[in-house]
Amino acid sequence: MTDTTSDPRHQHHQEGFPAQQQDQPGHTERTEPTPDHGESSYRGHGRLAGRRALITGGDSGIGRAAAIAFAREGADVAIVHMPEEQEDADATAGLIRDAGREALSLPGDLRDEQFAQDVVSRTRDAFGGLDVLVLNAGFQHDVDGFGSLETDDMRRVFDTNLLGMMITARTAYPHLDAGASIIVTASIQAYNPSPGLIDYAMTKAAQVAFVKALAEEAGERGIRVNAVAPGPIWTPLIPGTGWDAEKVENFGSDTPLGRAGQPAELAGAYVYLASEESSYTSGSVLAVTGGKPL
Repeated sequence: MTDTTSDPRHQHHQEGFPAQQQDQPGHTERTEPTPDHGESSYRGHGRLAGRRALITGGDSGIGRAAAIAFAREGADVAIVHMPEEQEDADATAGLIRDAGREALSLPGDLRDEQFAQDVVSRTRDAFGGLDVLVLNAGFQHDVDGFGSLETDDMRRVFDTNLLGMMITARTAYPHLDAGASIIVTASIQAYNPSPGLIDYAMTKAAQVAFVKALAEEAGERGIRVNAVAPGPIWTPLIPGTGWDAEKVENFGSDTPLGRAGQPAELAGAYVYLASEESSYTSGSVLAVTGGKPL
């Protein structure tokens, strides 16, 4: 009999997901089944000891998984989140503190230029500096045909995924020292765009260009810039996208591994890119896609 405990097809939720919808931003407690962020599974090994990190969109989903992993690896962590996500942010901050590290909750909207700048200065003031910047906050919505794409929805996607990201990075960049790491959460959508996510996919392709361009300049200062490109990952963003019951139920089933991923399965990618283990990795896009090619 084959032992399937390490079989990646069977390590996490394999069945279809129940029909559900949320308004954005989504909330963890309303997401069924509850995403696995590594709360019970992630074990740290001191790979980020003494580091100071800022994670946008750090309250839930992929951001929470990265925050938990960073803290358990020895980093102090600030998380940026929407004010209506405070409950999720408090839970994440509690997990950071449980790991013996400092946590900072920064509620606000990154589409506000002043706030996107302030999160950097507030993190540096609280922790005495900044070593790792994770640009993870994002927004997506289902588009029922290109002709139905609303300008306000498109602006929200562009302003959250690009403008807010660029302003936060631009503000942090002059203050980063050699050895610092910038990590962007891109997406498989940058390479294999879905028509129903056309504006979101465009922003993710632009993020890849951002990473490659900035890595060239930042390398001269000893700063590395990389991206993680997730495939279908089960987070509160998915019920908040506006998909119908069938699309939610089958989410991730078209991957070679046959299932959606969990946020915990990306944590190691962020730790690797933030740590000295990736000291010769810059300008790269690390795919975590369940086998789907970029």
